[in-house]
Formats: sequence, structure tokens, C-alpha cells
Amino acid sequence: MHELSITQEVVAAITARLPDTRITVVRLEIGKLSGVVADSVRFCFDLVTEGTAVEGAALVIEEPAGRARCRACVHEYEAEWLVVLCPECGSAAAEVLSGNELRITSVEVSRECAAPADALRTR
Repeated sequence: MHELSITQEVVAAITARLPDTRITVVRLEIGKLSGVVADSVRFCFDLVTEGTAVEGAALVIEEPAGRARCRACVHEYEAEWLVVLCPECGSAAAEVLSGNELRITSVEVSRECAAPADALRTR
């Protein structure tokens, strides 16, 4: 399941970019043609974020549909798989236009510090 390592990398990228910041919402875009199963990322998210500043954050995933253009007849069509025959001419020569995205689109942060309250007390 490569979704586990992908989810780990997403969390690592967020925590590296925003150290010591409590994250409340993570928004991802996972295209239908990306080869990544969004439900698996959802499943892994709580496991991967445990003990990090992202723990407890909401995960919002947008799943753009796949679009392709036939290189033979230039017809554009929706594609559910990477290899789809053109509905106009039957050619398998397709150029992917969209749906192969995998990116962090936004992150919302809390105004509160990510460190637990007792870690901030001076002794």
C-alpha cells in the first residue's frame, strides 16, 4: 500500500514547512488518474498524524475527474482509467489533460501553539 508512504510524506512536508504549528485542516487534491486511492489516504491519515502537530486535523480530499485528449483525432473525453480507448475513433493514444494530480492544496492552522500546555510551563 503506497498510500501509507504518500500520507507520511504529506504529513512530513506540512510539519517541516510549519514547525510548532497546530494544523486544523489539510486539503489534498488526488486526481482519479493519479494511481492513489483517496480512501486509503483517509484511512492512513489518523495513523500517520498521531503524535504530530497534524493530529486531530480534518482531512478534505478533492478528487478531480480524469480528462484525456486523443492524439489521433483530438477528441477530448472523460477517462476513469489511464488506458482508455477514444470513444470517437477507438485509438489508445491518449494524452492525459487532468486527473493525475496529487498535491496539498491548502492547510489551515490554529492560533494556538502546537506544544501541549504543560510543556510550555516554566519550572
